[in-house]
Amino acid sequence: MKQPLPPSSRRWLSAAQFTALDAAGTDAYRLCSGSDGWVERLGADALVCFKSDTAREDLATGLAAWSADVKLASGAPWTPRRVFGKFLPRQNEDRISPTLLSGDPTLPATATVQEAGTRYGIDFSAGYSHGLFLDQRANRAFVRRMAPQRLLNTFAYTCSFSVVAALAGAETLSVDLSKKSLERGRENFALNDISTEGRHRFMADDVLEVLPRLARRGEKFDTIILDPPTFSRGNQGRRWQVEQHLEDLIFAALELTAPTARILLSTNCTKLDPRTMERMARFCLKTQRRGGDFHREPTLVDFPPGHGSSTLWMTVR
Repeated sequence: MKQPLPPSSRRWLSAAQFTALDAAGTDAYRLCSGSDGWVERLGADALVCFKSDTAREDLATGLAAWSADVKLASGAPWTPRRVFGKFLPRQNEDRISPTLLSGDPTLPATATVQEAGTRYGIDFSAGYSHGLFLDQRANRAFVRRMAPQRLLNTFAYTCSFSVVAALAGAETLSVDLSKKSLERGRENFALNDISTEGRHRFMADDVLEVLPRLARRGEKFDTIILDPPTFSRGNQGRRWQVEQHLEDLIFAALELTAPTARILLSTNCTKLDPRTMERMARFCLKTQRRGGDFHREPTLVDFPPGHGSSTLWMTVR
């Protein structure tokens, strides 16, 4: 299982790491991680995520001191234009949108960030999540490098994996229960000058109902993204719990794999570390009398151990 950082530990990016990320065309990443919260850079803005009022104050003070010592790749100093705060509740029901802690309140809540030159829209007022999961940066880069032909993006949210696949020339299908999230995904395509006519489909539906329909139609994909929520309710209120139902999802995805397809397994559930997911995936492969190989992308400099999603790539033979 992932081991959290000690309560007294907060790890800030070094000035050199900050400058290197900026030089690579990336301005969305973690600045600081700790057991009581973290800080993200989101373009010109910063987001302080905290578990207590004391942590919020300490992280905001730390951000002010840290930013005084860092420089952009251009050599210019960096100070966040605005600082937002987001409370990290213990229960999903208590999740609320970030609030402005400092900066101009008349500026729009939306902004655009970059990751290796790829553009994504974020919205601080859209709910608990602003629109881009920063801990998936290495996996998005891997998708773009391997240049798939057909990508299936399940639980697609704002379609960031679909965008990088499309930029590499892939045909994409993005599936999510939320029409609003998929509309934001279309906007991310537009931000990168990608036409969604013809080669890119968006399906607002329950993933576990969509996958069997795709299989019956004989559709095949060489890359499949499985990044489900820890808990949710699908159509007709059907209950989803990732530790109980991930194997069902893997079985359904295996019916859609082209030869030597790659499947990304990803979860925020602390009960499922990469070793546990690999054991589950091997069981699914053995049941279907198929083989597979597994690998993980290198860890990110801004996500120390105990932070970010557990992820694992499976290559299906």
